[in-house]
Amino acid sequence: MTDVLTSTPTNKERPDRQNAGWFRAFWRWHFYASFLVVPILLVLASTGLIYLLRFQLEPLLHADLMKIEAASSSQIRQPYAAQQAAVERAYPDDTVVSMTEPSTADRSTVFSLTEIDGSTRDAYVNPYGAEVLGSLNPDTTLSGYAVRLHGELMSGRFGDLVIELGACWAIVMSLTGYYLFLKGRKARRRQAQRTAKRLRMRHGLVGSFVGVGLLGLLISGLPWTGVWGEQAQKLATVNDTSMWSLDHGALSDPTSSLDESLPHSHATDVPWAMGESPVPRSSSDEDGVSVANVDTALTVADREGLRHPMTVALPADEAGVFSVIGYAFDAPSDERTVHVDRYGGEVVSSYGFDDYPLLAKVVSQGIGLHEGRSLGLVSFWGSLLMCLGVMFMCVTGPLMWWRRRPRGTAAMGAPRGRLPLRASPLLLVGLIGLGGLLPVFGISVLVVLLLDRLVLRRIKSIGDFFGVA
Repeated sequence: MTDVLTSTPTNKERPDRQNAGWFRAFWRWHFYASFLVVPILLVLASTGLIYLLRFQLEPLLHADLMKIEAASSSQIRQPYAAQQAAVERAYPDDTVVSMTEPSTADRSTVFSLTEIDGSTRDAYVNPYGAEVLGSLNPDTTLSGYAVRLHGELMSGRFGDLVIELGACWAIVMSLTGYYLFLKGRKARRRQAQRTAKRLRMRHGLVGSFVGVGLLGLLISGLPWTGVWGEQAQKLATVNDTSMWSLDHGALSDPTSSLDESLPHSHATDVPWAMGESPVPRSSSDEDGVSVANVDTALTVADREGLRHPMTVALPADEAGVFSVIGYAFDAPSDERTVHVDRYGGEVVSSYGFDDYPLLAKVVSQGIGLHEGRSLGLVSFWGSLLMCLGVMFMCVTGPLMWWRRRPRGTAAMGAPRGRLPLRASPLLLVGLIGLGGLLPVFGISVLVVLLLDRLVLRRIKSIGDFFGVA
């Protein structure tokens, strides 16, 4: 917390004093931002790392469900319709809503179900014997908890707001960190304590690389946020576009347990610019008997060129269709969904990356980079190193403060400095612009300034603790 207004220097040393003022003021903002940002970034980095490694971790933790013995020459893979029937017998009170093909020969088929109370579960089936191996709630797996913590701290709207607030201030901390790294070279050379000097150099050096990736992750994650993302989507909708890849509403019913990397293309409402397009529906014959099944849908989708392993969302009602989602984990540009008539087995419609508006294409590619999957192993290892780098920064930052904190005094040890806004109108414009672009950040800055004026500068003990200049 700091007072950002100061009088304009008038003496001959104005440039040096102004530069020094900028450095100490940015250092102070970087210092206090870290107390909010570090805990949030630690949560985001650790949960992001778990989610990144989910395909390696979950089969180890649930090998009895997700892995099967290698098939012998005498074993025959059972039709998916037979596997679905086995699941329906095992869980007669639940509704099967989707099925995902095994990713490899030693993996089980996954069926997503909705229970009577609205909760979900994933059932796992040995494809060679149509044997139901068991089920689990995807939200209670390690990666399930990680996703919910990563998105909203498992606290709903409030948690989402905290995450967005931390992300906004993390952007500020990254930008001020670059300023300190570039302008603080002389100060680092004058550092007396070698151990502290080495720690600062490592923090700054690692941060110079991590900062670029962190800014990319923060910006690509903003579309998910409840305030900025929601307002940006409303603005996009007003301008006849969208940030999300919604097709014109096939009547299928996938659940939230579907992998986040799948295109979200099954909303029943007709969204932007497609209001004149009919909702894909199956054309029932006189008897209303379904001819097609999941195997039919997969065969049709394979003929249409979709990649395996595919996910099939089942019809939500008698007029619904089979919606087959092609594998596009490593290439968002391959995202495509084919809707298949449940009675005749014909393609009702298809929707893919080429049909997305430009903004949705950009967001889709950003999500792929954010999740470390767009560029194969390059983005995977890059994201893994980014998570570890962020965690390193979150540890070394507080250590630096701990080593330089004033001993024997009741003070935070924050650098004393004020942003020279009166002398630097461009800086004021930049701060206002950033606050307007990121409303949560802008509101939080106003709160900080009010606290500084109304509390810190009126109560000496509190002011001394926070090092008010």
